[in-house]
Amino acid sequence: MTKKPLILGIESSCDETAASLITENDNGFPVVLTNIISSQEEIHKEFGGVVPELAARSHLEKIGWIVKKAIDKSGRKIEEVDAVASTAGPGLVVCLSVGLSFGKALASAINKPFIAVNHLEGHALSPRLNSKLDYPYLLLLISGGHSQYLNVQNLGKYIRLGTTIDDALGEAFDKTAKLLGIEFPGGPQIEILAKKGNPKKYDLPKPIFNKGGCNLSFAGLKTSILKICKSINTDQEKFDLAASFQKTVLEILYKKTKIAFQEFKKINSNTNKNKFIVAGGVAANIKIRNMLENLCEEEKFEAIFPPINLCGDNAAMIAMVGLEKFKLKQFSKLDHPAKPRWPLDENATFLKGAGVKL
Repeated sequence: MTKKPLILGIESSCDETAASLITENDNGFPVVLTNIISSQEEIHKEFGGVVPELAARSHLEKIGWIVKKAIDKSGRKIEEVDAVASTAGPGLVVCLSVGLSFGKALASAINKPFIAVNHLEGHALSPRLNSKLDYPYLLLLISGGHSQYLNVQNLGKYIRLGTTIDDALGEAFDKTAKLLGIEFPGGPQIEILAKKGNPKKYDLPKPIFNKGGCNLSFAGLKTSILKICKSINTDQEKFDLAASFQKTVLEILYKKTKIAFQEFKKINSNTNKNKFIVAGGVAANIKIRNMLENLCEEEKFEAIFPPINLCGDNAAMIAMVGLEKFKLKQFSKLDHPAKPRWPLDENATFLKGAGVKL
């Protein structure tokens, strides 16, 4: 029997220290043996957001035993690992450097290939951890640092159809939560508060709603929330604002996703079955999931979501990319740098900052 590849994945791009071991079964499907994640929520809570220096220090303290725990719980030995895959970007460079350096050193010590992984590619491939998924497919990546529509053509082949021109959706959720007095990370709590509120109470702006194709913008929405919060006096008003914010986000994503569907079908006219993948931390929001599932039914797309526990940052998705690259012998050099900015579509125009023309 042919030995199945065993890949160690390491993730440290922001405020999660994570390690995972994956292999594959006889049918070639990935099997997650371990997926260990250590969150830093308690460290950053008092600051209302991630402090890069504190995050990096925590990674340094934890990375060794997190990797050891992932290996020990898998029932395998370090000598059995065929390659080490580490996130190399995008992310906070001081955080990336910890996992990247550890992965390089470990790969060198056990004399196995090293694979530098794009964090966004990890999210892009994460649904393949639990679903049989053929290329091409449309991906909506919505997280704390990224919001974009991507035509995923193959491993390493992406066409960006739309992106945020300012803030990521996850950031808008977290900043709104902070303005409402919710401790970091407050984004997931917005959904809970919204259940108690009137979504029609506040008429909030929808920036570039009627232009810009499937590009997104959330900075104006966030500014509007800030202004309203200055005059809020009761809990019910907070609930109403949370509900109105979530309703506005749903309306934006509904319209922009419909446009992305049309763009995807233009490029992939020969595809028998159109598939739509939603990944990233915000993909755990049930209201957003339900709305997008209903839209997929309307537009004849198959909706696929990663499991809730794989929506946020994790090392299983990094190991998944490592597994795919290992089989293609796409290895990295040990001098591969940390990349704070590393777009999946290298040819796409940079669309952030004042004066962007759509």
